Parts: sequence; structure tokens; C-alpha cells
Amino acid sequence: MTDQHKYEELAVADLAFDGKAVAYRDGKVIFLDGGLPGERVLAEVVRSRKRYDFATVKEVLQRSSMRIDAPCSHIAECGGCAWQDLSYPQQLIYKRKQVVDCLERIGGLESVKVADAIGSLELFHYRNKMEFSFHASPDGEFTLGLHRRGKFDEIFDLNACWLATDTCNRIVAWVRQFVREEQIPVYDVFTHVGYVRFLVIRESKRTGQVMVNLVTNYGEIPQREKLASGLKAAFPQITTMVHNQNGQKSNIAVGEIEQVVFGTGYIEERLFESTFRIRAGSFFQTNTLQTETLYHTALDMLEPGISDRMLDLYCGTGSIGILASRYVRDVLGVELVADAVKSARENADINHVKNARFIEGDVKDVLALHEREGARFDLVVVDPPRAGMHPTALKRTIQLAPQKLAYVSCNPATFARDAAEIVKAGYRLPEVRPVDMFPHTKHIELIGVFYRS
Repeated sequence: MTDQHKYEELAVADLAFDGKAVAYRDGKVIFLDGGLPGERVLAEVVRSRKRYDFATVKEVLQRSSMRIDAPCSHIAECGGCAWQDLSYPQQLIYKRKQVVDCLERIGGLESVKVADAIGSLELFHYRNKMEFSFHASPDGEFTLGLHRRGKFDEIFDLNACWLATDTCNRIVAWVRQFVREEQIPVYDVFTHVGYVRFLVIRESKRTGQVMVNLVTNYGEIPQREKLASGLKAAFPQITTMVHNQNGQKSNIAVGEIEQVVFGTGYIEERLFESTFRIRAGSFFQTNTLQTETLYHTALDMLEPGISDRMLDLYCGTGSIGILASRYVRDVLGVELVADAVKSARENADINHVKNARFIEGDVKDVLALHEREGARFDLVVVDPPRAGMHPTALKRTIQLAPQKLAYVSCNPATFARDAAEIVKAGYRLPEVRPVDMFPHTKHIELIGVFYRS
């Protein structure tokens, strides 16, 4: 057994599902933070278990041909895009491999064809939403930036994020300086004392509109008018600012009370020929250009017909349903988040969509109601969060017995788990197509369409 904190030389063999490198010592698996396949590295074991160890790469002794120089100065500390030093073609290969491994290992679905991952149209500056955290230091100072890799309670000061736009990075620097100069107290995640908690920036790639969302503890923003006027003067592209108050101990960038500081409280984005309003609490895919690729691929696989009735579950701001509405008889969208439902209804109106309606509610409860009423849908589209579908929601979706069920997923593991249940219920899954929405990260989106046998 290797002692903790002892350095050793290891050969990196593979990349694991969570993006960590994999090496072996006498048959024991070692998960490495750092390192690429084909490299020899000097590593330090930081945690040991019976079946595997965790280690950190201290030095690359022999460089892989897959390795490139990452442009971002934060790659060694940031938890965001750990694969920035892996060539992009290789990223796509390993992301497809993740999907294959999950389908086979978790879902037991070895006969499903997995297409090559569709690469992103933009490799950098593609994110339309960025969430930055404030962090109070014991010495009275603070940081505003992103999480250190593997640390929920450590935030480093951001110079520039290569996934964000230049405008976004400059807003972060400006707000950091304002908070420092005005001596606004920063929230402490341990003592739960302080005020400013998060800065969330949303941008439209097509209209150029920018939203600034400041998430704080309870209470009005100190020097609110000075902050608002200063932001507008420095960044004319900011069309709206909102203030969300959250006094809960859970460290998430959402608000219990929302107030529009200036502007409309939303920004507008365009996908294909449609316009979508996005509010602070709305879900919208974070890579705008690649979202068009994702939705085009989904509709191409689903092949909707003009007489089909479509159910859109976890519909968010209604983007999939609204885009599909021109190809089907009617669409019903279901979403739990009230802000998103409000946006979906507005989006249907501003796009003159008459055959789509959206309701607020928990998916499993709405499905139970439709089951009692004997509702029938030809097509069902689901786009759940990373945790996948709630078991009851999945069961009730299957009981609706649609001819086709399209599943859009951002987590191959939970997709494979749910896919196994859908196939067990009598559906077949001929193909899965991965779509890379998040270059330089371990994440991959995918689409599978299930057909009722």
C-alpha cells in the first residue's frame, strides 16, 4: 500500500467519466487530478480507499501527443474546464466514449448505436450565462470569481474566463472594484453573515442584450443608484439589472425576492427565426449557437408529423415546444419554475404560436392528472435536469404510451439509467447522438429517441 503523500511515477491509461485521468498500480485503480492518456506523471496520493486511490499530478514527466497549451491562466486552479489542455478532437472522442460506457455499464444497452459527438461551433467565449461567487476572507478581504477545483468553499479572484465574453469579464472586474470601494459586506458561507453573495451575468449572442443579476442576503443594495448608474455608464450593452434576495443557508444563486433595478427584467435571444425572453430564474441552454444544433438534431431524430400531439416535459422557457409547434398539431409544455412558465407563455405570444400552451407544475403530478383524464400524446419530449427523471415521472411517462419519446440529457449516467427502464417497458432505442454543448469541460449533451414496439 502506498503511503499517503508519497510521490510516485504513474502511466496514465485513460480518462474517467468525471474527467479524471486513470492509472493503475498492481491492478489498483488510481484516479488522477491532472494528466492525459499516454503520459507518465509524478503524482501524490491524497486519499486512499480499498479499491482505488485519489492522487494529484505534481509533474508531467512525459507529455502526451494529445496535450496542447491551454490559453487560460486559471486552468491549474479552476474547476470549470479541466480539459482545456486536451486537443478538441480528442475531447469529442472521450465524450463519445463516456456515453458508450454509461449505456453499456449502467443501462446494459450494448446494441445502441452511438454517433460521433457533434462538435461545438464555438470553442471559446460561448457561454451566455456565467455565475460568479463572492467569498469573504478572515482578513477582511474578499474574492469574486469561480470555485477552485473540487472546493465548494474556496473562490479565486477571476482575471478572465475563456468561456465567458470580454464584456462579462470586464463587468466582474468592475463590480469587484465597486464592492471594495463602497465597503459592502461580503457573505460568509460559514458564519452566514454578510451581504453580497453572487453575481450572475446573462448575455444574448444574437441581440447583444446583457442582464446583470446581483444575488444578496436580505435587504436593499447599499449605494444601489450609484451601482446602477455606474454599470449603465460603463457598459451601455447592459439592458436590465435585477436584484435577488436570498437569506437561506443553501449556497445557490437563486432568489426568494426579486426586484428589477432597471430595464425589463429579461433579455431576448433568437433561435432560428424565433425570439425567446429569458429571465433571471429561467433555464436556457448556455451555448446559444450550439443550442440550434441540439434542437435541430432532436427534431430531425424525432420526425414530428402535422397530426401529432406533443407533450414537452421540463420545458423551461418553451424553446423546444415553440420550435416544434410549426411541425405538429399542438404542444403542451410542463415546467415547475414559475418564472420559466411565464417566459414560455410570453415566448409563444411574441412568436405568434397559437398551438402551444404551457402550465406550471411538478411533472409527475401533471402526468398523474393526464393519466386519470385519459390524455393521449403521440410524441413526448423530456429535457430533465442532471439528476434525470424522477422515478414516478418516468413511470407515468411510459404509461402514457407515446409512439415516440425523445430524451434530451446533459448526464449520460442518468440517461442510461432511465433508458434501461424505458427499453424494459417495451421501447427500442436504435441510436444516441451526443452534442457537445460545453467544450473543454467533461460534460456532454445527448439525444435519444425511443420507439414503441
